[in-house]
Order: sequence, then structure tokens, then C-alpha cells
Amino acid sequence: MTGPCFISFFLLLNLLPFLQTLEASHCSIKGLPLVRNIADLPQDNYGRGGLSHITVAGSLLHGLKEVEVWLQTFAPGSRTPIHRHSCEEVFVVLKGSGTLYLASSSNKYPGKPEEHFIFSNSTFHIPVNDVHQVWNTNEHEDLQMLVIISRPPIKVFIYEDWLMPHTAAKLKFPYYWDEQCFQVPQKDEL
Repeated sequence: MTGPCFISFFLLLNLLPFLQTLEASHCSIKGLPLVRNIADLPQDNYGRGGLSHITVAGSLLHGLKEVEVWLQTFAPGSRTPIHRHSCEEVFVVLKGSGTLYLASSSNKYPGKPEEHFIFSNSTFHIPVNDVHQVWNTNEHEDLQMLVIISRPPIKVFIYEDWLMPHTAAKLKFPYYWDEQCFQVPQKDEL
């Protein structure tokens, strides 16, 4: 079997993964393989220099209802904004080190945060609505973390500083990595 049919069949087998990727839109799980290579997933810095964000498994991208998983890499000196959200968050530090700043949401404003050293193979969690910031304070290497959140998609309240009242924090929803796929629910006409 060396005729045109065999060559067409051979080409189709080699192009199948490519065709499946074309069928899968950026915001749909249709056509996505169950097992994916993280290196093939879309990554972006969303206008924040020093950040690399990959949604490994998400609500809007993959249809998850209860959790979302991100892989985030922060270059030396880069950081998250000071923020809070109404979901639980768990971090697993894969490489590098840095500082977690954490303040309670029980006062009218965050106030002076507690500082916690984070390092490779460490883990920590952020309670619901506690104001926090993760900063790569290591001048020599990237800080890479696996991040798991509950209740996606995430609604983030951003603070200009630690003395900004909770009521003045600015809501960012959908968050940067959810903007492309977020669809406003249709209103019922009844």
C-alpha cells in the first residue's frame, strides 16, 4: 500500500493533533486533549512586566466549577498587586524564594502586613478575603509557583497601598486572564 491513499492516511495521522488544536478555541474545551503539555498552554504577562501566567486548568477555559490551577513565574523584583478575593488560595513554591505579605481583612483597612519568607518546596494558603501580596525578593532567580484557587472565576479587589480602606479597593472582574473568555450571562426577558 504505497499509493495516494496511504500517503493521505499517513498525512492525516500526522496532522490530527494540529487539527484538534484548530478545532479547540481558546475559550472552549471542545477538541482539547485530556492530557496536555504545560509548555503548549498559552502564557502571557497581561501587561505586568516580570510575570508569566499560565492557566493550567480553569473555569472559563476548561469548564471547571470548583477550582482553578495556575502556573505563575515572577522575575526578580516582580510582584502581585496588593489584593484580596473571596476565595481560598493555595500556593506551592516550585522554585525560587520571596516574601508573602499578609494582612487580615477584619479591620477597616489592611494595615501593616505580616512578612513570611517563602522558598522552594514550601506551601502556604491565603484565607478568604485576607489582603496579600507575593513578591519575588530574590535578586538572582525566578519565583515559580503553582496556585490553586476555589470558586472561580476570580473577583479581585486591588489596593493602592496597605492603608487603603477595604471599601475603596477597586474590583477587577473579570480578571486579566479571564477577560477573553468571560461572557456576560444572557438576561432572561421574562
